[in-house]
Amino acid sequence: MKATERFFNFEEDFRNPYARDRDRVLHCSSFRRLEYKTQVFLNHEGDYFRTRLTHSLEVSQIARTLSRMLGFDETLAEAIALSHDLGHTPFGHVGGDELDKLLKSDGRVLGFEHNFQSFRVLTKLEKRYKDFDGLNLTFATLEGVIKHSYPYKKPFLEKLDPVFALDKHPSIEAMIVDHADEIAYTSHDIDDGIKYGLISFDDLLESELCQIVDVAVQREGISRADRLYRHRFVAALIKILVEDFISNISPVAKLHINTSPICASISADEPLAVGFSNGIATKLKKLKKILFIKLYKHEKIVRKMYAGKQCIQALYSAFREDIDLLPPHQKELLDIRNEHRVIADYIASMTDRYAMKTYHEIHGLAL
Repeated sequence: MKATERFFNFEEDFRNPYARDRDRVLHCSSFRRLEYKTQVFLNHEGDYFRTRLTHSLEVSQIARTLSRMLGFDETLAEAIALSHDLGHTPFGHVGGDELDKLLKSDGRVLGFEHNFQSFRVLTKLEKRYKDFDGLNLTFATLEGVIKHSYPYKKPFLEKLDPVFALDKHPSIEAMIVDHADEIAYTSHDIDDGIKYGLISFDDLLESELCQIVDVAVQREGISRADRLYRHRFVAALIKILVEDFISNISPVAKLHINTSPICASISADEPLAVGFSNGIATKLKKLKKILFIKLYKHEKIVRKMYAGKQCIQALYSAFREDIDLLPPHQKELLDIRNEHRVIADYIASMTDRYAMKTYHEIHGLAL
């Protein structure tokens, strides 16, 4: 066989399975659309702020670092991290919450949940193969997405339970991604919030964890008045959380290094000590409470999110009222899928700006 023929032989693949997963996710349309989906600040507020795409990349970087330092599979962690937010709607969590309410009010008891939607994107909504739906990913990656947050058992996952054993922990890599997600959004939301002027360091220093971070930054010779302070503060916060996580991993978790990535033998009811120390976990919880009150509930954020919620409501009502407003491909899906779910899937796939553009086209009004 010639070298060129061998290169184009799709029966062979020089990548390991998790590298294939990662590459398939990176090249799918749902991943690209994350660029214009809100993290906390609406995308059109400015080019500086994080989006779902940059958030996913930051989670991936932290998860890879943690996995590499602890001896777990870095590529599996990367694949899960890049996949974990594919199911998010436009306008952040408020969009998903609104779709959930709308579906349940229409008698769809399963509602909407973004982790499950990410799983559906990977297994059903993306189309890359002739004979089946989805991206054809490994079990470990899919399990990491479906079990992204504890507890794993949820009513809408009952049909998946026999296959994914929702009473068992997922891979250590999946649990690493869950905590990398927490490190990433806590640190970058602080960065964006300070940049946007919605929260101050005086607010943050009510947190004991931020006081520790402040001491670490000032030891570098950087005062709070220094232009570099915000950048060094965020970097120091990430460093403290990462180092605490690494030092706190339990002997039980370490037993799974270089073994099967599936912790099928460990009940989800058993503590696995994959996380932060009790002291840091408590301090982090208090910091997140400050962020919830002073940043996420800031009137500028709430007003923008309210506008996004109104957009989701209007689109859902319009499509339910007249299915001819749907694009041809979505209308074709009505023959094989429930109408409510087709509409929800279509809205969930939209970027912020496309959702607002569609709203404008249907209602003839600027949002």
